[in-house]
Amino acid sequence: MPNIVRIENGCLAVDVSTLGAEAQAISTRDGAQWLWNGDAAFWTGRSPVLFPIVGRAPDDTLLIDGKPHPMAQHGFARRSDFTLATATGTMCRHELAASDAMRAAYPFEFLLAIEHRLEGHALTVSAEVANRGAADMPFGIGFHPAFVWPLPRAAGRPHTVRLDNEGEPARRPLRQGLLAPETEPSPFLEGRLLLDPGLFVADALIFPEGAGHGLTYAAEGGPALHFRFENLPNLALWTKPGAPFLCVEPWHGMAAEEGGPRELRDRPFTTMLSPGASARFAFTVTFPTSGETP
Repeated sequence: MPNIVRIENGCLAVDVSTLGAEAQAISTRDGAQWLWNGDAAFWTGRSPVLFPIVGRAPDDTLLIDGKPHPMAQHGFARRSDFTLATATGTMCRHELAASDAMRAAYPFEFLLAIEHRLEGHALTVSAEVANRGAADMPFGIGFHPAFVWPLPRAAGRPHTVRLDNEGEPARRPLRQGLLAPETEPSPFLEGRLLLDPGLFVADALIFPEGAGHGLTYAAEGGPALHFRFENLPNLALWTKPGAPFLCVEPWHGMAAEEGGPRELRDRPFTTMLSPGASARFAFTVTFPTSGETP
């Protein structure tokens, strides 16, 4: 069974599992619960980390230097047992190193470290990827946190996503989990998207470029969550129609393109990491104080 570590600071409390280094609950001191609870009737995930790919590979098979390797959607990290490396009252760091089973699917020597850290009303979740091998290492990485919809104390209110840059990024549709080649008009108008379950009937909303470095997920006249992204240029929004959650997903990497190259290194926004190098990716979400409105 996975172990759960709790970090807290008087404003926030966060429970993190060793399975997938995945947050299991986020609460504010007023008792409000902000993270989706993983109800299997809709989706068992809560806040998975996506590595070493984001999205799907054709036939769930990656090509790495021309050789096929089995790889399920979003990679193996979310179903792997991490080691708790460090924990204090307000932070915890979990690590995942390459094993023989992982090398069969992803033949690289890596270390993936996931850190959850609290500061005031803000939670920062970061990933550090290190290449411990002798060859360049391609990978994609992403975060997939699901927050309740409606937000606490906001039942019946319209909910929106507002981009800090007030942009109108183009959307790329998915077909059978692969990135379609065409673009579609943005559902944002001057940076604002009014959320409706019908938006997600055909799968997630995928924005490869132009969503910027921050956004606010809010109930009109109610609570708001503000997000800041570090080294995460891609954005997805997703729910299952009728499910009471919204996933706000910042990524550095995309699904394979329909009809496109199958090599991992050629997937959109793949990171190539040199031997001995490391790279950091992070998002910060700031929660409201009790009774706070935007």
